[in-house]
Amino acid sequence: MMCTDCPRFCKVNRNIEKGFCGAQNKIVVAKIIENFTWEEPCISGKKGTLAIFFAGCNLKCSYCQNFKISHSLVGQEFSPEQFRQKIESYQLEKYSAIELITPTHFSSLLSLSFENFCSPIPIVWNSSGYENEQTIEKIAKFVDVFLPDFKYADNILAQKLSFAPNYFERAKEAIALMAKLKPNIWQEGVLKSGVLIRHLVLPQNVKNSLDVLDAIKQIVDKPFVSIMSQFTPFGKPFDRALLPLEYKIVLSHAQKIGLNEGYMQDFSSAKTEFVPNF
Repeated sequence: MMCTDCPRFCKVNRNIEKGFCGAQNKIVVAKIIENFTWEEPCISGKKGTLAIFFAGCNLKCSYCQNFKISHSLVGQEFSPEQFRQKIESYQLEKYSAIELITPTHFSSLLSLSFENFCSPIPIVWNSSGYENEQTIEKIAKFVDVFLPDFKYADNILAQKLSFAPNYFERAKEAIALMAKLKPNIWQEGVLKSGVLIRHLVLPQNVKNSLDVLDAIKQIVDKPFVSIMSQFTPFGKPFDRALLPLEYKIVLSHAQKIGLNEGYMQDFSSAKTEFVPNF
């Protein structure tokens, strides 16, 4: 079967080949962290998530804070059935959600894992936003909360940093569909169903951030957003962290256009100790 899980449409037979993401016909998990509390409060809740970090990625951003796992396929391999059994081995009531982190390139396999699976807690799809609409339709059958990044409104920047020259169009379409399929439903401050859109402000790229916020306002009615300042420089392609003034300009624009629901981030988050040890 030819792979069309993401907008790259590599159309490789993953039984015998690898696409851009490097994945084949097994789910590869780099790390599982229990009671993970480093997400927004409406995701982490009081118990934290069962955070499942997948190896590989369909973007491979040059500045990725999880570079060690996103640019390789090192980890434990699972068939769809084995992955489901792994999830079922945990006492799921101990967590606020099952969080699938960078899962896009395993979409078809995960759909098989969660087929007829009844989770007692929300399932969160924490992705890059670089998705296609067919995949979103498919995974919405088991995903409760979409947690997409909206990285770029500038496709030249998207190509330079993430090798994705059509990122803006695909992210707009995917996030609009997520919001249509999953209206926000709250319970005691936790997002039980819905969409929280993240945007990481990059150094020297304030205009990109302003344009992303304008796009969010255009495509989603009453969007819930998380505007992040946590960029941590690892030497490339940026040699410095975000400046407070850059972040302030972006926050001011969000307020100006009415993006008032969501989160902003403390600058103390831009430290290497907040990067999980893989």
